[in-house]
Amino acid sequence: MRARRRQAAALALPAAAVFVLFSVVPLLSVARYATWRWSGTADPVPIGAENLLRLLRDDALWASAGTTVLFALLAVPTFLTLSVVIALAIEGVRAERFIKALLFSPGLITVGGSAIAWYLLYNPDFGVVLELTGFALPWTTQPVAALVYVVMFTLWAQTGYGVLVVSASLRGVPREIKEAARVDGAREAEVRRHVVLPMLRPTLLFLTVIGTVFALQSYTAVYLLTRGGPFGSTRVLGYYLFETAFERFELGYGAAITLFVMAVTVIVAVVQARLLSGRGARETMR
Repeated sequence: MRARRRQAAALALPAAAVFVLFSVVPLLSVARYATWRWSGTADPVPIGAENLLRLLRDDALWASAGTTVLFALLAVPTFLTLSVVIALAIEGVRAERFIKALLFSPGLITVGGSAIAWYLLYNPDFGVVLELTGFALPWTTQPVAALVYVVMFTLWAQTGYGVLVVSASLRGVPREIKEAARVDGAREAEVRRHVVLPMLRPTLLFLTVIGTVFALQSYTAVYLLTRGGPFGSTRVLGYYLFETAFERFELGYGAAITLFVMAVTVIVAVVQARLLSGRGARETMR
């Protein structure tokens, strides 16, 4: 047993070293920076917990947190719904592989290229969609439209991944269970609702947690499409962190915001996992 443990430890050592080097060490560095008043050019000034206390009275931070929550409430349920509905709709059809490849292709395009394409397509002044249909989403002037625009871009880029994950889980549902339900008189919609969906719960839990984490840490789409506007309506936590650290050059306070975002992300992910897994266990017992 000792020889096996030593062998397992030796095999895990490279991965553990990479984790420590690229995760633990940077995290400790961020925690140290959070105790400084530092612009990145002048010498840092140690200020203890002042940056952390500043988080509590920063109205812009809490406004960004509210925007992030709203973004998550719009994006995550829609992401889950589209992933499940599309995966069920294309299951077993002849062009299933082609449709999956088509849906997943946006994730293979660089975010910068995708943002440029969306800007040219949906610009309310000269966009291709405006020229072809006469419809314009006023995302450059209307706060709600801007947030919807960012959510649409995020769903376009990520739904293909969700469909692939759900489709892979559908293949793991035993055919015998579905056939038994059909023999008992269940219609196809009832089979999917009462047999297939409960067996997809671990997958939906995974996608919920992953989608929420991405929403809490969202930054790239906002930076490339709206720059937090109009009127700060799309200034999510990730973009507020960028503004603080790299536009106002408050790197110490930016490090404190990083710790705040990380703590919120971990807490939300753990709470979601426990709530959803607990609900699944109760329903299984019934």
